[in-house]
Amino acid sequence: MALSRLDNLYRQMILEHADHPHHHGTLEGSDRQLELRNPTCGDVLILQLRMKDGRISDIAFSGEGCTISQASASMMTDEVISRTPEEVEKMVMAFSDMVTGKEEPEEDYYDDVLGDASVLEGVAQFPARIKCATLAWKAVYQALHEEDEEESNDRGNA
Repeated sequence: MALSRLDNLYRQMILEHADHPHHHGTLEGSDRQLELRNPTCGDVLILQLRMKDGRISDIAFSGEGCTISQASASMMTDEVISRTPEEVEKMVMAFSDMVTGKEEPEEDYYDDVLGDASVLEGVAQFPARIKCATLAWKAVYQALHEEDEEESNDRGNA
């Protein structure tokens, strides 16, 4: 019975984030922008972020997608604000491992690293939804690393 209540709480949290997503919209003056698509489900995500002092100072997403995609994007934006690219990379890898069921980490590891986004752990039971859940996380990873590649190329051409 307790597990059932916990499952319901997780479902409610996912629905709340999907129906009333955090950081949804556009971000004026963004440093980085990226659009990703999930052709399997039709999800489209446009991610914008602003960096300050080596950290994500603000972030927003727009686009359309399924409940899991929208909820995951909302939770991701909550969790990555004020994080460094290195911290975000650790979070992205942990999220990917969690939803693909790769390994069984120490107890509370995902809660500690991912915060509320750890409620999406159940996605691992639905392989068709993994791409939906990881879309926003891949977008933030790519947005942070594309800028690094551009800076590296600029230094090499100078």
